[in-house]
Amino acid sequence: MKLAIAFDVYGTLIDTNGVLETLEALIGDRAEAFSRTWRDKQLEYSFRRGLMQRYLPFPVCTRQALEYCCAVHRVALTDGQKQRLMGAYGELPAFADVSAALAQLKASRHRLFAFSNGTREAVGALLARAGIAGAFEGVVSCDDVGSFKPDPAVYAHLLEVSGVTADRAWLISGNPFDVIGARSAGWHAAWVRRSDDAVFDPWGIEPDCTIAGLAELSAVMPD
Repeated sequence: MKLAIAFDVYGTLIDTNGVLETLEALIGDRAEAFSRTWRDKQLEYSFRRGLMQRYLPFPVCTRQALEYCCAVHRVALTDGQKQRLMGAYGELPAFADVSAALAQLKASRHRLFAFSNGTREAVGALLARAGIAGAFEGVVSCDDVGSFKPDPAVYAHLLEVSGVTADRAWLISGNPFDVIGARSAGWHAAWVRRSDDAVFDPWGIEPDCTIAGLAELSAVMPD
């Protein structure tokens, strides 16, 4: 049986720093710090909603995190500027190594899935714009479950959709919390460590392998 390889989207296939260009046009040299806070708070809000069982879709977490950032960084943005930034999240670029890596894995006849906290509509549009939607058998969204990674229910949902057992499922993610969530659910996982500054959480739950980019992926995937 071929593997089901589930790719995290934001931060793994798609570069969330792509919003920097729009931010720089709006707030200048404060853009990088603002962007980091926005991403961190976006994830924090998803974690908190998952734990509280007070689910709202990921774009809501993103918008509320943006409002938080405006307050904490003392940035006054108009409603139109905020909408422009939200729109930029729908136009983020893929990392440069993504297209070739996906094509190589698909040629090996592995089953590829996009697996995201984002809604199916938002993720599908993002992948299409990046020109990589055709690589995937489907988009599996946490929105279907009404929770977020690393809730075990979302990893179980991917198994149900794909029809594979956990030992034949691989997660590919640049987010340590996601890798730990998948490993805890009995999956295999590869951590994409795109920066030398990235640190994996010291929980004693390790990825099967660590790669610097997706170009290395086909070499570490079993048959």
